[in-house]
Amino acid sequence: MAKVTSKLQVTIPQSLALRYSIRPVDSISLQAAGDVIQLLPPDVATRPQLDRLERLALFDAGTERQRARESGAKRAAAKRRGRTRDELYQRGPAD
Repeated sequence: MAKVTSKLQVTIPQSLALRYSIRPVDSISLQAAGDVIQLLPPDVATRPQLDRLERLALFDAGTERQRARESGAKRAAAKRRGRTRDELYQRGPAD
């Protein structure tokens, strides 16, 4: 089951996206059909096809982003807030 966000956006489950070859750049059609709404996947044949050099350029850009993530500074450890997990459970009034 998909949820509608506050911006009226819907996330398509990955299993359906894979089954119908829906990618993040695709536009899909929505049609009213009585009491239901039909989501029509894009026609794969009408998608713009990237040539070999464009695909390689996208791959190289993605590889560089991944390398930058992996070589970046380590995340700082979480700040201590002065209490332990056990203390959080013991804070309320005793019954």
